[in-house]
Amino acid sequence: MSSSPLPRWVHGLVPLGFGLALTTLGAARAWLREPLEPTPTQATGIVFQDRNGNRVRDAGEDGLAGVRVSNQLDIATTDAQGRWTLPVRGEETTFFVLKPRGWRSPVNSLQIPQFFYTHKPAGSPKQRFPGVAPTGPLPASIDFPLIEKPEPDKFQALFFGDTQPRNVQEVDFMRHDILEELVSTEALFGTTLGDIVFDDLSVFEPHNQAIALLGIPWHNVLGNHDMNYDSPDDRHSDETFERQFGPNYFAFDYGQVHFLALDNVHWVGASRGKEGAYHGELGSEQLEFVKRDLEAVPPDKLVVALMHIPLAELRDREAFFRLLEPRPHAISVAAHMHTQTHYFYGDKEGWRGAKPHHHLVNVTVCGSWWGGLPDERGIPHATMADGAPNGYSIFTFDGNRYSIEFKAAGRPASYQMEIGAPEQTGADDGAEVTVNVFAGSERSVVEMRVGAGDWKPLERVARADPSFLRLKQLEAAIKPPVPGVALPKPQICPHLWAGKLPPKLPEGDQWIEVRTRDAFGQIYSSRRALRVRR
Repeated sequence: MSSSPLPRWVHGLVPLGFGLALTTLGAARAWLREPLEPTPTQATGIVFQDRNGNRVRDAGEDGLAGVRVSNQLDIATTDAQGRWTLPVRGEETTFFVLKPRGWRSPVNSLQIPQFFYTHKPAGSPKQRFPGVAPTGPLPASIDFPLIEKPEPDKFQALFFGDTQPRNVQEVDFMRHDILEELVSTEALFGTTLGDIVFDDLSVFEPHNQAIALLGIPWHNVLGNHDMNYDSPDDRHSDETFERQFGPNYFAFDYGQVHFLALDNVHWVGASRGKEGAYHGELGSEQLEFVKRDLEAVPPDKLVVALMHIPLAELRDREAFFRLLEPRPHAISVAAHMHTQTHYFYGDKEGWRGAKPHHHLVNVTVCGSWWGGLPDERGIPHATMADGAPNGYSIFTFDGNRYSIEFKAAGRPASYQMEIGAPEQTGADDGAEVTVNVFAGSERSVVEMRVGAGDWKPLERVARADPSFLRLKQLEAAIKPPVPGVALPKPQICPHLWAGKLPPKLPEGDQWIEVRTRDAFGQIYSSRRALRVRR
């Protein structure tokens, strides 16, 4: 069943959604995979102001000039009447409007933006999970509605890494662990950074229904677990994704920010088997689209590139860097790793820009794939291999500036670190204190004091988080093992700090206090009680 209950386009009308209806004749031809009438070499349509929000171009609803439309390679700009023309790229082409500032695309009942038209005359190839149904001949006019909506310079957006439920029960984990606390979110839209589900693409439906509870537009990036594994090639590996969400890569503006949603998962083919059958790559056509897109984006605008696989694993990373380097304001965000890391790329990584490029590997919603012991709600704690809890990021954009706040699932916003220390120490033991600052980076400053002592800097160290090692020990002690509780192997934590307790501590109970200032100037603090005995 499609994520959109609304019918396909018909001649003279705009799409009332992007569902799967078609003529009986077209359906029969598509089922047999027979060629339809020759596809025209050019597609045309109008971008118009949908004043009454019914998604149909009524009398008095003018075309909008200066709006960009793409076929995922070429980009056209609408003329004074709102009309655009683009080449049809082979047998199948997706057309979409690049939403400009101050306008919104309609959403379907699941809050998924409907800004595209997928032209697949014969439909998707038959695969385990259904793709796009046959669309029949190219419409005479492909019309995109836009609804006027002011957008502030300063706004918030949510970024989810790897929600990745493998079944409806794990969708329920997400609803209770994440979504319920976001019911009154101030964010104006959200994005899932790939691995929306975990191989079973039928879970898209319950997942999307849960996300829709937030009531804000929701964009989606393709992940390696969102693909059709029975596809023989990369071209048809995202058919079910397209049916649910539309194009596998696109761009849009919000406020003074330009967003690029990219597909950097290259499927090698079903003949290789599921494991190891993909790699990180944008490909020449997508890079060309990015190049042409950015040529029309003002140089002082913030560009936010959204992807699934981190840049470190991208085969054509440097080609992508060449496109972003001239821009003084750019950040990229990925997921995939089930850890959280801030990178600042420079010469060593092949970045040649005037200042380092900030790349965030985002925290994941499912944490360690919904692993770990269940809490009192029956939800696994899902701590990630770097010791950080599962959660999400809240981005605040203000013009071409941004800041990022990490939010742990089911915890207060102040929960930004975990302090590790002994329960009891002698006055002169000099025991070690570790602090996992979940969203910390090389640009963070972390300090500690005990009692009324002076603040002392802690040292950033490269080792596994001791708190996560204790969780693994607890897991190993469970006899018999609890199904689904297994956590991943510990990894080097990129946001761990350590220091020694000061000598000559007074006897009694003391507070260990830790404070940190991150790359955006945000300050967080926490405490842990310590018992000192001579």
